[in-house]
Amino acid sequence: MSLVTEFNDYRTRMNEKIMEADNKVIKRFFNLDTNAYAEGALDVKTKEMLGLACSMVLRCDDCIKYHLGKCFECGLTDEEVYEVFAISNLIGGSIVIPHFRRAVEYWEELKTEGQTQA
Repeated sequence: MSLVTEFNDYRTRMNEKIMEADNKVIKRFFNLDTNAYAEGALDVKTKEMLGLACSMVLRCDDCIKYHLGKCFECGLTDEEVYEVFAISNLIGGSIVIPHFRRAVEYWEELKTEGQTQA
């Protein structure tokens, strides 16, 4: 199973489990997140790039994978994603480098899977 499939399957399965608890605060928080990334004054592509940069600086590998997937869906080029990586490393410092490596690995996997599905 690929990194992308494994991540997406796990995320879907656990989100369904979380929503089954029917907790109003958790549901509202998830909804807030969904709405924050919707089209608005900023387009979705820009918001996903911001989400990716913030996730890298915060060193959240799951968030990085999620936002890389969304950036891929938005059609980011290698050049664009590497500019986000550059800014993230600049802001976050050298401690971001291990997450940067995993982000590059995941980005490559997204591109590989995208080519096989095309």
